[in-house]
Amino acid sequence: MAHLSRTRPNRWRPLITASLFALAVAAPLSAVGPAAEAESADPLAALSEQAAQYEAADYTADSWASFAAATADAEGLVEQGDATGAEGLAAFQDAADELVMVRGLDTLVADYETRAPGDYTAASWAPFADALTTASDVAGDPAATATEVAAAKTGLQTAAADLEALQGSFATITNDTFWNDTDGNPIYSQGGGVFRFGDTYYWYGVHYRGAESYRENPTRKFDNEVSFVSIPVYSSQDLVNWKFENDVATTGTGLYGWVGRLGVVYNENTGKYVLITQAGSGVAFLQGDSPTDDFTYVTTQGQIEGNPTEGTGDQTVFTDEDGQDYLVYSNAHGRAHAFVSKIRSSDSLHIERAVEVGYNGEGREGNAMFKLDDTYYVAASDLHGWNSSVSHIIESTSGDIQGDYTNEYTLPGTEMDYSHVTQTGFFVTVEGTEQDTVIFAGDRWADFAWNGIGYNQWLPITETGSGLRFHSVSQWEFNAVTGEWRVGPENNYILNPDVQADRIIVSDVTGWSRTGGTVGNVEGGANGSRFALRVNNGSGVRQQMEVPSGDYTLGVYTKGSGRVTVTGADGEAHVLNVPSSSNWAKRELTGIELPAGTATVTVSGGSGNLTADQFSLVRQGEGDGDGDGDSVRYEAEGASASCDGTIDANHAGYSGSGFCNSANATGSAAQFTVEAAEAGAATIQIRYANGASDRGANVVVNGSTVASASFANTGSWDTWVTKTVTVQLNAGSNTIRLAATGSEGLPNIDYIEM
Repeated sequence: MAHLSRTRPNRWRPLITASLFALAVAAPLSAVGPAAEAESADPLAALSEQAAQYEAADYTADSWASFAAATADAEGLVEQGDATGAEGLAAFQDAADELVMVRGLDTLVADYETRAPGDYTAASWAPFADALTTASDVAGDPAATATEVAAAKTGLQTAAADLEALQGSFATITNDTFWNDTDGNPIYSQGGGVFRFGDTYYWYGVHYRGAESYRENPTRKFDNEVSFVSIPVYSSQDLVNWKFENDVATTGTGLYGWVGRLGVVYNENTGKYVLITQAGSGVAFLQGDSPTDDFTYVTTQGQIEGNPTEGTGDQTVFTDEDGQDYLVYSNAHGRAHAFVSKIRSSDSLHIERAVEVGYNGEGREGNAMFKLDDTYYVAASDLHGWNSSVSHIIESTSGDIQGDYTNEYTLPGTEMDYSHVTQTGFFVTVEGTEQDTVIFAGDRWADFAWNGIGYNQWLPITETGSGLRFHSVSQWEFNAVTGEWRVGPENNYILNPDVQADRIIVSDVTGWSRTGGTVGNVEGGANGSRFALRVNNGSGVRQQMEVPSGDYTLGVYTKGSGRVTVTGADGEAHVLNVPSSSNWAKRELTGIELPAGTATVTVSGGSGNLTADQFSLVRQGEGDGDGDGDSVRYEAEGASASCDGTIDANHAGYSGSGFCNSANATGSAAQFTVEAAEAGAATIQIRYANGASDRGANVVVNGSTVASASFANTGSWDTWVTKTVTVQLNAGSNTIRLAATGSEGLPNIDYIEM
């Protein structure tokens, strides 16, 4: 495994006896103790094997020199017969314990040196720049102590976390699909969590072999195919675009049996990142020197004091605002008890006594915590094997995380489709410049069942005057800087549209209210899905939802005959008559004009039974879907736009029918003609993809250059993000021109929205 450190040519790198130090990068120290190693037929070989697992560039020069001398002494004593192999290894280990590692600090410094002061407020940049200078000095100090390294690492991350970006942009989260990283490769992250260290989010999870099978063929089950492959980590600045960094643990790390339900904490005392995961029947602890380091196995804790069972049921890691870390979990068998335990603050390598905060005799799983407005919330799902359910909540009644909690209640918004057909996975709380938003990271695995596409489903939770609200949206846009979110333009307003929420045959389908007769779900849905909705002759179901005003298209797959009716808040009915068919057929009704308010979708059986699946009610045309009636989208391929280049469609993820691929020339442009209701400032969202180096453009409004924009690399040409600029517009028609300032031209431009 390759270390993630960078080589510093100015650091002294001593030459050590070749027999001891091949210095090949290898796995961490063996879990086999010195006494067992001493039984080796060749104790010198045992010493050499251990020593070869260390690399000089990972440590301060002074501590490495002491380590090298002590190791040579140990080798000499063993070779001359003045010490046994066990004694030699013990002396070697004592010397190794005194090494001062700077690998992780080097990694952080190299990363943070890429930040640009122009992207942040001056007030937040100044302390960050000071912390970066200090950290760089400590990393290059041959005599730096372990305490100094840890303090420099903590100071740098703290200052980075306090950086205030000058602006953020909305990026799109699309559910009900498999997610890829910025290189286009699958994201494998089951049973993990997202943790913010410094100014970066890191997503850790488990790659199971069954995830590959499920992704390759999501129309069948892969029961309990949970053979462990690795623990990947991905990084992101916006919580939408995720870059693969490393497999921090693999089958060679020393984990065994079941591995899952993990989290990562940073320990300020040691400067180490500790990964805490279920392994076998206990809780295992691994350590790394940076968030993306190769983590090494340290220990396993079988029994948590106060827990009636060995090991945990489900567990997640929660870090409070004061930096104290906690494990949130249930007991392993029955899972009736909800516990919150401190993670030992000295080194984060032990779970302290269990404190019970909730109890439900039916059992709960997917135990996870978030905090909003000084209140702690513990969420969990029904205990039935990765199946979807409503989300059950208990909340603290004081400021004490281990104090009293309320009785359990159902999180509003999770009833209609069982938490967007998931169970609780983990939460991410974003404290934005404009608002705080909690992201519910749902776990859609259901024992690798085929009635649900995608492993991860992320939904926003907000706090209203009446309490929390879960928003079940299939697509939404999020600004990780401001904390603002809005419904995406391709959101499906029908809940439980694929009839997946119920994992068994039922007579009343979740999310759909019976209007009469015999209804239910049946095996065998459209396009290989597991279930479909069955409405008999003379029977019916309906669903009501809140929609913004706009032009909608209804889509549904059907067999049999009947009708589907969409009725707006104004009482006008739009009817899709379904002719008889023995095979699945896609049906659509376009041009459905709906006012803002409550819309009703009614499904009725015809002369025979009607079987329906994969419903959709999607707003068409331009607009962001937030119902304010102000946002308008102008596609680069639309009639109101022009492109100095070609309109292409060879990269996935674009909106509409294509995007502008400008000519590789300075001044090449994408131009849009837009309408403004009145004169004044307008915020323009520019959606683009850039798989090359950063590109710049002048923003030209009505013939005058009014701003400049820098379009950063997005990781690939298939990864789309939005850039925000503010311009002054006249009342009526305006031209907005993005003109390249470099010979490489513009990035690919999808649309602008205002």
